[in-house]
Amino acid sequence: MGTEDYTFPEGAEQPHRGLHTVEAPQPQPFLKSLQYAVKETLFPDDPFRQFKNQKTSKKIVLGLKYFLPICEWAPRYNLKFLKSDLIAGITIASLAIPQGISYAKLANLPPILGLYSSFVPPLVYAVLGSSRDLAVGTVAVASLLTGAMLSKEVDAEKDPKLYLHLAFTATFFAGVLEASLGIFRLGFIVDFLSHATIVGFMGGAATVVSLQQLKGIFGLKHFTDATDVISVMRSVFSQTHQWRWESGVLGCGFLFFLFSTKYFSTKKPKFFWVAAMAPLTSVILGSLLVYFTHAEKHGVQVIGNLKKGLNPISVNDLVFTSPYMSTAIKTGLITGVIALAEGIAVGRSFAMFKNYNIDGNKEMIAFGMMNIVGSLTSCYLTTGPFSRSAVNYNAGCKTAVSNIVMAIAVMFTLLFLTPLFHYTPLVVLSSIIMVAMLGLIDYQAAIHLWKVDKFDFLVCMSAYFGVVFGSVEIGLVVAVAISIARLLLFVSRPRTAMKGNIPNSMIYRNTEQYPYSRTVPGLLILEIDAPIYFANAGYLRERITRWIDEEEERVKASGESSLQYIILDMSAVGNIDTSGISMMEEIKKVIDRRALKLVLANPKGEVVKKLTRSNFIGEHLGKEWMFLTVGEAVEACSYMLHTLKAEPASQKESWNNV
Repeated sequence: MGTEDYTFPEGAEQPHRGLHTVEAPQPQPFLKSLQYAVKETLFPDDPFRQFKNQKTSKKIVLGLKYFLPICEWAPRYNLKFLKSDLIAGITIASLAIPQGISYAKLANLPPILGLYSSFVPPLVYAVLGSSRDLAVGTVAVASLLTGAMLSKEVDAEKDPKLYLHLAFTATFFAGVLEASLGIFRLGFIVDFLSHATIVGFMGGAATVVSLQQLKGIFGLKHFTDATDVISVMRSVFSQTHQWRWESGVLGCGFLFFLFSTKYFSTKKPKFFWVAAMAPLTSVILGSLLVYFTHAEKHGVQVIGNLKKGLNPISVNDLVFTSPYMSTAIKTGLITGVIALAEGIAVGRSFAMFKNYNIDGNKEMIAFGMMNIVGSLTSCYLTTGPFSRSAVNYNAGCKTAVSNIVMAIAVMFTLLFLTPLFHYTPLVVLSSIIMVAMLGLIDYQAAIHLWKVDKFDFLVCMSAYFGVVFGSVEIGLVVAVAISIARLLLFVSRPRTAMKGNIPNSMIYRNTEQYPYSRTVPGLLILEIDAPIYFANAGYLRERITRWIDEEEERVKASGESSLQYIILDMSAVGNIDTSGISMMEEIKKVIDRRALKLVLANPKGEVVKKLTRSNFIGEHLGKEWMFLTVGEAVEACSYMLHTLKAEPASQKESWNNV
């Protein structure tokens, strides 16, 4: 509704005829609109388009490939891929075995569970997962969370059987949550854990976990269950009389060895396998040293007997009765979200390096199913740890077969080699965990956040200090709360700005961003940078009114032409609700009382549709006061301003009634 629709006073010359009209979208049946909204919300990638116009047999094949990614790449598998995956699988197995044992101890679980969890879940992921590089296994942060949350209800030493059953149950609920998010395509919930939140949370958890390993380094038998740094350090230094120098010397020696190999591999990337093999090498050397020196009789604690054989079935061990079921659910939900966020982030990172895409929803289903199956086969929570996946990537893996190779290597270990771990010193496991955790403290990412976005840095530090000085749960809650508060702030306080003309063009931009842009005499051009909802309608009403007040004061002080038109650039307003429409009506009344005219530029289809249905356009604004671009709105308003200057008073009165 451009100037062609104006009711011009008799004898008035019409402005330029090149203006375009703003069209309202064609009305759609309710069910069709609802179907479109659901599709765009839950299926933005339209996964079913590949099934259109296909024969039934083809649809079955496509369905198998979609739901079982192994059916997509398996037919193309060859010996060249097998060679690469075999090397990668054996390499990550050498890392998975010592890490699995170490992280199980971190969760206050029997060490053998770390090996169980590196056997069954990788096999499930190889069938259902879409990432070629992700190496499945237990992770330190989820292990710490599991141990910290379950220990509040059950003492792992006094009632190890109940504690173990709760760990299986928590893993089951974590899997149900992850699979449900994928099936119902609700993965956006995980996005509330922003990058800044994850960086701070992981750094804080890594700090706490590293300090807790001082228990193993110094050979302490009694230690605090608290995870905050003050309690941990108090527990360490209040028992100086119980420090074992033998354990301390071993710990320092293995820390030096592990850090040296890690530094060497960082400087010489083609020797990545040196750092990857270092943990297993440490376990072997530590076990041999203890065996030949009988160090276990001199204060060096060892793992002891590990049960030989494959994973026992644990279906009957799940706890679905009060009073512990609520604890298992709470632990499962929190650890499940954390593990899911980490696994998907790691998978996407390596997919980007190799230029392929992974389906986030299919990954959630894969993670969920491997944890559900894992909980039924004596495994605890697993995901895609960064360290193991990085080794898998650097080893040249081609497909998820590397996970199968790793699982076979772990199976062989469970069947034949577990007795060899009897003399493995706990101080070696503590050293392995400490080195792995210090790699998760990403101080460079924190510095980057400070440079780019101070608020994100605040979120990061809140998560970090919440974990370090409070607890893992407190740090997570604080970080998520601040992130949501920021989201609400963005929604409730959208940016508005005054626009000016870029010289010698029809382009209009923010006057703060482009100081050389020029305001148009008699016109105030404002842009709104967000949808108009109930949450921000009141703020926008007050902010627009303030813009008008400030412009009128400026015009009065400078002696320029009086303000006549308020042009709202609606380019970024993708939607509007009833509260937003009421706000527009109030703004229109405020502008009318000041003898000004409201003009809309480039309103979107959904906005035009709702403004039309509410009769705002027909009864309040008028179709003739909507334009396709800011440039056309300025052209029409400027024309009428020039026309008014040349008309007598009676004609001006007629124009004011247009």
